[in-house]
Amino acid sequence: MAVLPPTVRPIQPPAGSKIDFGAEITGVDLENLTDEHFATVRNALYQHHVVIFKNQQKISPKAQYELTKRFDPAAESYGHGKTIDAKRSVLHPDLKTVPHQPQVQIIGNGFVPSYEGLENFQLRHPHHRTFHKDHIPDDKDYDFTRFYRWHIDAALYDLNPPQVTTLLAVSVPKGRRQTLLYDDGSDETMDVPLGTTAFVSGERMFELLSPGEQEFVRTSKIEYAPHPYIWMSPAHSRSTGLGLHSEGLELPDKELPPIDDEKIMILPMLWKNPVTGKLALQVHPSAIRRIHLADGSVIDDLERVRDIIYRLQRPAISPQYVYAHDWEEGDLVLFNNRGVLHSVVGAFKPDEVRLFRQCNLAASEPPVGP
Repeated sequence: MAVLPPTVRPIQPPAGSKIDFGAEITGVDLENLTDEHFATVRNALYQHHVVIFKNQQKISPKAQYELTKRFDPAAESYGHGKTIDAKRSVLHPDLKTVPHQPQVQIIGNGFVPSYEGLENFQLRHPHHRTFHKDHIPDDKDYDFTRFYRWHIDAALYDLNPPQVTTLLAVSVPKGRRQTLLYDDGSDETMDVPLGTTAFVSGERMFELLSPGEQEFVRTSKIEYAPHPYIWMSPAHSRSTGLGLHSEGLELPDKELPPIDDEKIMILPMLWKNPVTGKLALQVHPSAIRRIHLADGSVIDDLERVRDIIYRLQRPAISPQYVYAHDWEEGDLVLFNNRGVLHSVVGAFKPDEVRLFRQCNLAASEPPVGP
C-alpha cells in the first residue's frame, strides 16, 4: 500500500482570533525521520512558526533531540548551557535533565515517582507570583492566572539563541480552564486551558508597528545583561503588567559571577526568517540592558529601555494575536524560537501532575538581522 505524503493543515483560529500562524502535521514518523519528510517539516515550521504533531507518546528523548538538531546540525549543547551559580538562576527550580540525553530537559508540576532514569523527583511549574510585582490573591489562584514571562529560549550570554524548541506533553492535567488577566489597565482577558503555552508572532509584532517604529527596530540593536537569569532573579526583580518588563531591581555587575565582556550578546531587534525572508521582532524583554542606536549612541537608562520595548511589543500581545495551545498527552509542539515569543501560563494544584520534555540547542550561528 502506498505511503501517503505528510499533510500540513494550518490551525483554524477560534472566533475572534486574528492569529495567522500555527499548523498541524500528520503522516510523519519522527522516530525515523527521512530527509524528504524533514524538508516538509522544516518548510512548514518556517511558514507557520508553531507546528503540532499529535499522538507522539512513544517518541524517545533521542529522537526528540535529533529532530531539534536537524534544524542546526552543528549545534550540540543545551540552549542555556551549564548554568553558573545555578541556585541563583531564575531557571534553576524549573528544570530536570534526562540523564541519558542531557540536551533534553524535564519540566512540569508535581511529584513523579520515576521517569527516564530519574526517581522520586518534584517538578515545579513557574507561577506568576514569583516574578510579578503583585499577584492574584491565593483564594482566586485556581480560577485566574497571568502570563508568567514572555521570552525567547536563549542563554543570551556566550551562546547563540536556539533555532527551534521542541516540547512534548507526557502527562497533562485536565478538567478546568482559567481566566487570564492582563492586569495592565486594559481590562483585557482570555479564557485559557489549564497550563497552556501561549505564543505570539514576532512577524506580526513587527507588522503592527508604525513606519517610524519599524525603522527604529530595523536599525537598532539590543544589548543583553551578562548572566541574565541571575541578573533578573525574582529575588531582585518584579515584573509589572504582562510579564514584559521589570522594575529595575536587578543585580549589579559586582554581585554577578565573573563577566567576560566578549560573551555579552548584542543582537539585532529584527531576525530574518531563513525560508520566507520575513522579519520578526525578537526581543527577550526581561533580559535587555541597553539599546544601541543607528547613530552609535546607546540608551542605557533601564526604565526608558523597558518602556520603549513594552510599547513595541504590547500591541501584538493583545488577546486576538495570542495562540494558547490546548495541550493533550502526546502532543509534540515544535516552534520557531527565532520567530515567536512564548510564555508559561497557569496555576496548578499540588496534586495536578504535569510532565513535559523540552529540547533546544545553542545555535551554531547568531540570528541574521535585516
